[in-house]
Amino acid sequence: MKQTLIAFFAVLSLSASAQHKKRLDMDHENFFRFGVKGGVNVNKISGQSYKSGFNYNFQAGAFLQFNFSNRLGIQPEVSFVQSSSAFSNDAGDIYDDLFLGGGQRNAKLNYLEVPVLLNVNLGPSKRVKVQAGPAYGGLLKQKVDSLKTGGNLYKNSEWSAIGGLWIQLPLVNIGARYKYGITNINAVDDRQRWHNQAIQVFIGLTF
Repeated sequence: MKQTLIAFFAVLSLSASAQHKKRLDMDHENFFRFGVKGGVNVNKISGQSYKSGFNYNFQAGAFLQFNFSNRLGIQPEVSFVQSSSAFSNDAGDIYDDLFLGGGQRNAKLNYLEVPVLLNVNLGPSKRVKVQAGPAYGGLLKQKVDSLKTGGNLYKNSEWSAIGGLWIQLPLVNIGARYKYGITNINAVDDRQRWHNQAIQVFIGLTF
């Protein structure tokens, strides 16, 4: 009987040790990882000339992760980001001399966005990360309806601040962020300040 109990507890101990090792292996992070992600960019441009609602657009990109410790890491990214906005129809709130007649006063902007984010792991599992950092956006294309001339309304680059949450599953990553544009993107004059704002929600793969 005594030998049976010893054997039972030995098996139980080995099983617990194997489960613990498996859990550690699942939570293990290499120093270097990379991946892809895509999702929605729910954006608006804040300013007197714009409608207040958000617009739904597309984003997709790739990222690198450098995990310097069990708690901290750096994540640079490159993403293609679409955004759009609608000018106010109130004649007192817009630059009327820029537009032709009619109600089509929408803007579509395509950016190449390069964030560099600090990752802070929450808890020992390394599955949940708080992210924060700056992002540089280079304007690839701007299209504005009903313009009288072919001039540009928006600056060619901007800086933004990003904060959010990243959930790292064994292969899949899921996240949500808020982005606020620091740069005034109004290239017409200094009478109004225009800033990009966005809520970004995405899903992707990490290798």
